[in-house]
Amino acid sequence: MTETPTAGNGLHERFLRGLALSPGGTAVCVDGTSVTYEELHGLALRRAGALAALAGAGPQRVAVLADKGVSAYAGILAALYAGAAVVPLSPRFPAGRTRSMLEAAGVGAVVADGAGRAALAAAGLDLPVLDEGASAPALTAPVAVRPSDVAYVLFTSGSTGRPKGVPVTHGANLHYFRLLDERYDFGPGDVFSQYFGLNFDCAMFELFGAWGHGAVLQAVPPAAHRDLPAFVTERGMTVWFSVPGAIAFTRRMGGLAPGAMPTLRWSLFAGEALLCPDAADWQAAAPRSRVENLYGPTELTITVAGHRWSPKASARRAVNGVVPIGRLHAGHELLLLDGEEESAVEGDLCVSGPQSTSGYLDAGDDAGRFFERHGRRWYRTGDRVRLLDDGELVYLGRMDAQVQIQGFRVEPAEVDHAVRQCAGVQNAAAVTRPAPGGGLELVVYYTGERVPAAALRRELAARLPEAIVPKVFRHVAEFPLNANRKIDRRRLAAEAARPD
Repeated sequence: MTETPTAGNGLHERFLRGLALSPGGTAVCVDGTSVTYEELHGLALRRAGALAALAGAGPQRVAVLADKGVSAYAGILAALYAGAAVVPLSPRFPAGRTRSMLEAAGVGAVVADGAGRAALAAAGLDLPVLDEGASAPALTAPVAVRPSDVAYVLFTSGSTGRPKGVPVTHGANLHYFRLLDERYDFGPGDVFSQYFGLNFDCAMFELFGAWGHGAVLQAVPPAAHRDLPAFVTERGMTVWFSVPGAIAFTRRMGGLAPGAMPTLRWSLFAGEALLCPDAADWQAAAPRSRVENLYGPTELTITVAGHRWSPKASARRAVNGVVPIGRLHAGHELLLLDGEEESAVEGDLCVSGPQSTSGYLDAGDDAGRFFERHGRRWYRTGDRVRLLDDGELVYLGRMDAQVQIQGFRVEPAEVDHAVRQCAGVQNAAAVTRPAPGGGLELVVYYTGERVPAAALRRELAARLPEAIVPKVFRHVAEFPLNANRKIDRRRLAAEAARPD
């Protein structure tokens, strides 16, 4: 049966709800500029009208190629208001990468700021760019959509090859945010961080989590990390969301003193493994805050599981010092695979349910990730997990991260954890490089105090089999981060491969 577009189905309804709750309240604050809900709504309607005028009924997919700013936020809303799918892209990506994503997504128009226009020119594509001064009539109301219509298209980080386009529907987002509304007590008095790049799926949580409750969305500039507690406190921030790597950086800047962030009510982390010591230190710095570890790949709509931190219970359940990822969201099923055989306890996490995309933009990318079994379509995450008796999941590492060192199958996460236990070490990232005699050897990068390699090897000899005790250790002040603010292990591996 064909769905009929109706009001109430779109992701943009979250903003309309916030508009009703807080029309004169601040919708977004960025670079010292504050825009109210009424102002942003009017701006989005005008730009949506201009988008519709570009190609009659308007382009089906609109790229927002812009840094964080009013143009970007209004552009995302305008595309949704026009009934198009948003394709948020960073203007800081290499030109070839930008061109390939614009082409793969089938973008018909672009909302760009100055940096975005320069990026589009460098990409060598001739696409219509929304003129902010366009005089087309504003829309009187957002275009109605179907739950099955695509709300946005995001691209994977490309860590396993070329970026893959992930179309995420309005229906998947409606299910997701309905569950979040039940889980959290957000309201118009909250101030949300806007930490993530707009091309990262967690930014959708920040935008539409805040806007769905009439709350303030506060952009976090890079300079804020020099004194994050001051930034958080001065702005009365109550909801923080970032990758766990932000905790280590804040610690290095002296920002994790007990009670340093008293205004926070919720502290949420996603995008990479959250370590127990980091969760504990952040909790101490934000004592009134509830800390949660959220989990979910882009293909499963932002996050699909969550665990609330408890110092005793969480640490007791942790494996390799990583906080559990919690239970799957309601309405979803899980399947654990050991190879292709089903397991009741441990394996590759596969998920089926309303938050899952049906496949990639290029169906040729689906192989190995999407499959049919038991009358359901499943997404294979590539994350190895263990299922506990109460339904919680603990993260064991990436299925494709396992390497073989001198005949031993090694999970780098296990080595990372062992190194983190060494005196003076704060965090560690193990990568591999070709060994002089053939095969692979481990190279460990670590932060914290500079420790003699011999001392590290002595400590690790008590924790790891002799054959897999790393021989090469490199101290760094901080880890390089990729575009999604995760530890850039590919860059570390490339550096490790260079001759000593």
